[in-house]
Amino acid sequence: MNILFDFEKSSLYFDNPVFIISCFSFKDIPHAFEKIEEALAGGLHVAGFFSYELGYAFEETFSSYSSNGFPLISVGCYEKSQQYKNQMISNNSTGKVSNLRFNISKEKYFEHIDIIRSYLQSGDVYQITYCLKILFDYSGNVFDLYKKLFDVQPVPYAASIETDQYSIASLSPELFLYKKGDYIISKPMKGTWPRCKTWFADEIAEYKFRHDEKNRAENIMITDLLRNDFGRIGKNIRVQKLCEVTPYNILFQMTSTVAADIEPDVSLYKLFKSLFPSGSVTGAPKIRAMEIIHELENEPRNIYTGTIGYIKPNKDLFFNIPIRTALINRSNGKGEMGIGGGIVWDSTAEGEWKEGILKARFFTDSV
Repeated sequence: MNILFDFEKSSLYFDNPVFIISCFSFKDIPHAFEKIEEALAGGLHVAGFFSYELGYAFEETFSSYSSNGFPLISVGCYEKSQQYKNQMISNNSTGKVSNLRFNISKEKYFEHIDIIRSYLQSGDVYQITYCLKILFDYSGNVFDLYKKLFDVQPVPYAASIETDQYSIASLSPELFLYKKGDYIISKPMKGTWPRCKTWFADEIAEYKFRHDEKNRAENIMITDLLRNDFGRIGKNIRVQKLCEVTPYNILFQMTSTVAADIEPDVSLYKLFKSLFPSGSVTGAPKIRAMEIIHELENEPRNIYTGTIGYIKPNKDLFFNIPIRTALINRSNGKGEMGIGGGIVWDSTAEGEWKEGILKARFFTDSV
């Protein structure tokens, strides 16, 4: 299990794990976290991924849901990390993407948005993060794809993972958790706006986005959800930044920063049970939103909207939210990449469809 993290312009590389912890069953989740704690106590670094469906294990409401064969947890335990030195680059850049398609028709997508709007109208939820997938076939070294996509759209929380069965290229702009000592933050992302080709038009677009009521409402709603979740595990909860706009090559994104004080030696099971998955990828209220997502999305999310990251022996940690993330099965070259957005009452099916296409352009335009 080889992993490269390009987090906030600093690269870390993990290879040759002492052992790997994998979990496929909800009932085995507590034991898997115990094994992670033991590895950390033994001075090992833990790095890898947690799939979105892991979140079902933390609530009795989802006890009837079943796992689907994709790892709920897959982490390596390493003696140390090292600086990246091109270990994963292939000699011949032959990666090829083909047969791009959606996993759902536009008509079915519109139908689902109408159903979500009915839930919003009835007051079941205030926001749903609804997702679809781009499916594709891939041949070649996936790390070549990762480097190509990273060059097209540099992001602050990128990662590349190679396991025996799966390859993952995560070009994520969103931070799930960063913890150092007794300080922890999350940066929920909600709000997307297209960039323009000229400087003047781009400045106007950023101004409109910054003051757009719909996008600000989406972001503030999820920021409040994160504040509440942090209250389960920490104290002195505060919003350090609200509705901050960040430019990327083809779009603007809106994030806020939520911080808390926390016990340095906090139980990782308790931490994940309190915060995972992030409210930014579910909607609000979280439990009801996850039920509706399970009802409407016609296949598991797997790595998409789970988390990828690493934990140091002192329990400092750094995790992204794997949006803009390609997952490829190494045995057959079948790939998938989730795209989605927050649906609120002001959303339209056509607008959300276009926003999803915009978010995927870094991938579709490149391949």
